[in-house]
Amino acid sequence: MLERLNQAMEHIEDHLGEPVDAAELARIAMTSEYHFRRMFSALAGIPLSEYVRRRRLTLAGAEVLAGKRTLLDVAVRYGYGSGEAFARAFRAVHGVGPGEARRTGAALYSQPRMSFRLIVEGSSGMRYRVVERDGFRIVGRGTRVPLVYEGMNPAIVEFVKSIGKETLGRWEAYGDGEPGGVVAVVGNHSADDPEGTEIDYFQGVVSGAEVPGASQSLDVGPGTWAVFESSGEFPRAVQYLWRDVYTQWFPSNPYRSRPGPSLSRTRVSEDGTHADAEVWIPVERAEG
Repeated sequence: MLERLNQAMEHIEDHLGEPVDAAELARIAMTSEYHFRRMFSALAGIPLSEYVRRRRLTLAGAEVLAGKRTLLDVAVRYGYGSGEAFARAFRAVHGVGPGEARRTGAALYSQPRMSFRLIVEGSSGMRYRVVERDGFRIVGRGTRVPLVYEGMNPAIVEFVKSIGKETLGRWEAYGDGEPGGVVAVVGNHSADDPEGTEIDYFQGVVSGAEVPGASQSLDVGPGTWAVFESSGEFPRAVQYLWRDVYTQWFPSNPYRSRPGPSLSRTRVSEDGTHADAEVWIPVERAEG
């Protein structure tokens, strides 16, 4: 999988002056476009579209400073239809306009080329199971939060506090299916969303009953789920579990991610230092 992913990265480099064709990149990587975007975002730490934009403007910045082409020629060469559009994109990445950069020789941002490799340490395995589920219902409360790729999400922290520990504890008693306990649900989220994009976030329990204080419900369709478990230092154990699913499990198993909400359950110790985590990711068998 990683070898094919690197072939897709070569294709990006060869076509930086054209609109990114995620479907073609997925074909090269021999997977679905949805899974390619998810895999790239998890491995690279940024969405595919953002990486392409940074690479495109890194090369454009070098040509601006070199002074051999007009600014409009550079803009067209890297896929911008007008000098104004190029100037806006250039400033967003480099913090300075192309004309000023050329006049002053300003320091510019450089996005290096990415390639991927799998480091196999063999020191620990992953606990997982594959589950076929009929559709189920999660009841609780939902909100919209800005997407945060790294570290704690303050909006989520405040939302969970607004529900309260006592309410969450009462909800847990009404759970009657897997995943058990209070779960967090992330939906309506594309792997190409930039940081700050508003996404759906839901806290609740799997239950067919009416749950006091749970004002909303979420219907999850039937399908296959890969379920992963981890225990360790909080929050490292939780953060590393998500990373390891994409860097270790998917490249080594005949599955790919499919559209659908991601579910997670985290139990943190009283002193806040240890966590038991469980993550449910919607998957399907990879073709071939």
